[in-house]
Amino acid sequence: MKRLDQKTCLVTGAAQGIGAAIAQAFIDEGATVILIDKNETAVKTTAEKMGGTAFCLDVRLEADWARLSDSHPNIDVLVNNAGITGFEDSPAPQDPEHASLEDWRRVHATNLDGTFLGCRYAIKAMREKGEGAIINISSRSGMVGIPGAAAYASSKAGIRNNTKSVALYCAQNGLNIRCNSIHPAAILTPIWEPMLGDGPDRQARMNALVADTPARRFGSPEEVAAVAVMLASDEASYITGTEITIDGGLLAGSAASPQRD
Repeated sequence: MKRLDQKTCLVTGAAQGIGAAIAQAFIDEGATVILIDKNETAVKTTAEKMGGTAFCLDVRLEADWARLSDSHPNIDVLVNNAGITGFEDSPAPQDPEHASLEDWRRVHATNLDGTFLGCRYAIKAMREKGEGAIINISSRSGMVGIPGAAAYASSKAGIRNNTKSVALYCAQNGLNIRCNSIHPAAILTPIWEPMLGDGPDRQARMNALVADTPARRFGSPEEVAAVAVMLASDEASYITGTEITIDGGLLAGSAASPQRD
């Protein structure tokens, strides 16, 4: 048997990047996977390539989660991966002094509110069986301060803490529903492409961005997916309320401390 045989798994933000890699890894391990994303065209294309099922959902919207609950009332695994940095559609500053309240709320609505709604849905969807696994994708940025991306760091720290609250709540209510968080650092996904470009200095830019990482390289989405498979599987039956950092050793020392210009 494969590690996720007979499990129904949902992954948000699954059209590309880490979410797509997790969905593919789950399928490879025998799971039935529903790929969720607000970009309907992209998620359908990705799902068709993998042999999964696509579902269009905006994680910020309670009504969309209600639709999902009607369509998939019983699941085994949910990965709350959908998230934004705040820089996708705006070059506006995201530091504590100059970030707008609108931008602050926009980042938290997707990252933190979306994860809250996902966890709430998952508990209901797993309650009948009394067991399941919730995996929340936080970030290395949720464990340290990030002066230039205050909203992003705050939202990811919120995910880290809410993960523990969900884990304890489920245990206190006699539910074998595990909830854990994964904290990736520099993972080479499309979000980095605007900074890297495709010119002759691409490798130099990559090297500069991971210069403080002991491993001296970007991580891959597949490396994050491998951890998600473990947490989703029955091998992790005694792991709940914990966090796993995937950062090439960055937080093992002090390289993540804020630096002066």
